Amino acid sequence: MPERVGWEGLPAGLREQVEERTGPVVEATAVGEERGEERGGSLAAVVRTARQGRLFLKGVRDDDVERAAALGYEQSLNRAVAGVGPAVRHVVRGDGWLVLAFIHVDGRHADFRPGTGDLAAVHSVVKRMARLKAPRGVAVPALVERYSGRLAPGDAELLAGETLLHTDMAPHNVLIGRAGGHAYVVDWARAATGPAWVDPAHAAVRLMAAGQPVDDALGWLATVPAWQRADPAAVRAFVRAAAADDGPAEDHYRHLLDG
Repeated sequence: MPERVGWEGLPAGLREQVEERTGPVVEATAVGEERGEERGGSLAAVVRTARQGRLFLKGVRDDDVERAAALGYEQSLNRAVAGVGPAVRHVVRGDGWLVLAFIHVDGRHADFRPGTGDLAAVHSVVKRMARLKAPRGVAVPALVERYSGRLAPGDAELLAGETLLHTDMAPHNVLIGRAGGHAYVVDWARAATGPAWVDPAHAAVRLMAAGQPVDDALGWLATVPAWQRADPAAVRAFVRAAAADDGPAEDHYRHLLDG
């Protein structure tokens, strides 16, 4: 795991480039390891700036090739996820770093546990996600590429689709804004294309993993329009592949066949 740095640990020239765009940084708070939206970076900080208020900075060193590629991929998708993920205000490259400055969502991670009040907001965001498409000119892998070697003949065709999928609807990747209670999905570094019902299905599995009764999770999923249109044969193909990919959640995935 690369060593994490705070705002003050960045090269002076890089900090100057950021402040040229945002105005002086008057306060900086490091984001802890438990925060999902900073995964994949060596820098994760919320800064308060003189001109643009609070921003979330996510950055990685260029020589951390894999993570730098992931952050660059996330940047390339940002406009495509408008209205679902926080927008990137600035892209700063210099001194061996790539830094993205996102609009800061004042909120908390979603609660998927029994008794939560967040499921309506999560339902709303997965409905919006069903309209997302991969941007032109960006090489977005197909979901089926992730499941190579565990698909039966014909499964790849069943799981083909043009929707831009997040593919990891864990609660640490969903923020609930304090103002209005809207949900936002962060960390798009593993996005792929496939059927629109896949992300709601992943969310339902995460609900079960958080302790929601199976019937309640499936009842929530049944109200999502994209899931209502899912081809049962495609769902079976997805369960076969995803259950093998996510061993601890295998039983939860198989419960999707009951829905």
